[in-house]
Amino acid sequence: MALIHAARSRVSAFSGGKASMPYVLLAPGLIFLFTFFILPIANLAQTSTQTPIAGGDTGEYEQTFHFANYVNAFLDNKEQFGRSFLYATLATVLALAIAYPLAYAIALKSGKFKNFLLVLVVAPFFTSFLLRTIAWKQILGEGGFVVPTLRGLHIIGEQTSLTASAVAVVAGMTYNFLPFMTLPLYASLERIDPRTLEASGDLYANGITTFRKVTLPLSMPGVVAGTLLTFIPAAGDYVNAAILGNPNTKMIGNVIDSSFFKIVDYPTAAALSFTLMIAILILVTIYIRKSGTDELV
Repeated sequence: MALIHAARSRVSAFSGGKASMPYVLLAPGLIFLFTFFILPIANLAQTSTQTPIAGGDTGEYEQTFHFANYVNAFLDNKEQFGRSFLYATLATVLALAIAYPLAYAIALKSGKFKNFLLVLVVAPFFTSFLLRTIAWKQILGEGGFVVPTLRGLHIIGEQTSLTASAVAVVAGMTYNFLPFMTLPLYASLERIDPRTLEASGDLYANGITTFRKVTLPLSMPGVVAGTLLTFIPAAGDYVNAAILGNPNTKMIGNVIDSSFFKIVDYPTAAALSFTLMIAILILVTIYIRKSGTDELV
């Protein structure tokens, strides 16, 4: 009996340790998330309701729970909010239009060149985001090949410039976030069984019908993931607007950057950051509910 009791105790101890193992494995990630996400978010929240200290120096604020900061910040910068979501939407649509044929060709048509083409897709990541954006300023400048080509084709006028414009901002955003669209699409398309496409042909479906009825629905999880990975960072981007744009193309990220580091208006900057985050969460939630992968499998 003593041996049986000892064996049961050991089994119980082993089972208890095994049950706690997932929490042990999760601990480093949870600590990292709490330290570098939860705490900064909480600090941002309490900063967003502060007001300047009477008679204090610039940048000195006290907690007064002034929630009107949110209303004032939004009303003063509603144009930049709208511009940010407009540019992000345009960049996402353009990236999808470019990335889908590219991902389709790599996943289903590239053969032995698949790995090489994938390396070319991720190659921009080896270069600084800032340098890639500056390069676009040169490409779209008067000394680049784009403007002279478009003028030679009479698409733009002799006095038309592409730098310091909304076109340049959207083009830069589309290019910089293109890999984020391409890779999820490739992963989704690569999982499609070629026999499924062959079966569609056996049922007398032409190429367009096969794409519309089979390929596109099966690749929708990649479309959803790619659009989210592109739209979310694009909506908060400020580098492209700062380098490729002009004062009339400022996005909300530029306003937040200026409020934090130039004007030193921390409450307004924090309120704008929270408003942007909440707006993105609402849009993403609606988008996932309408076209989430759980309804597409």
